[in-house]
Amino acid sequence: MKLIFASANKNKIKEIKALLPSHFELLGLEDVGITEDIPEPGETIKENSFLKAQYVLNFLKQKNESIAVFADDSGLEVLALNNVPGVYSARYAGIPKSDANNNTKLLEELKLITDRKARFLTVITLILDGEIHYFEGEIKGTISYEKRGTNGFGYDPLFIPQGYRSTFAELSSETKNTISHRALAVKKLIDFLLMK
Repeated sequence: MKLIFASANKNKIKEIKALLPSHFELLGLEDVGITEDIPEPGETIKENSFLKAQYVLNFLKQKNESIAVFADDSGLEVLALNNVPGVYSARYAGIPKSDANNNTKLLEELKLITDRKARFLTVITLILDGEIHYFEGEIKGTISYEKRGTNGFGYDPLFIPQGYRSTFAELSSETKNTISHRALAVKKLIDFLLMK
């Protein structure tokens, strides 16, 4: 089955490819000719996920192509910061987007805060045969006091998942791909597709 993932993020594409059974063919935005950034004007993670999937679907319709499309949007919500950065996670420190700047800003915002509880949330929107389906994944944890580890991307060097002492960036990709918010949402997506 051919699926288009509405992302140009090679790290995300690699993560999801590793989770999909081999009979699924996963294409990214570059593979279908979308090179521009997809607008994300939504006020929630779920809304942005839908808008990205819809954008790709409309693009494919112009080319008379009909392929299953899915998009994800993820956000880090820090309890003590009223769930910020949330929907603005990728652009937290401004434009152009920078993981390093986002991490630095978050550490600065939490400098005097000891309650560092947080959660990562992913919402996947699948548009298949004209129907819309949503799949969510969540993982709770805490924010470390410094960046640790070199694996992963985004806020991985700061996020310590519940039940672990290591940040996502210190864990192997195999471990992260079994417990992460995105992995949990993708598992629900795959289970759904396998029933089709």
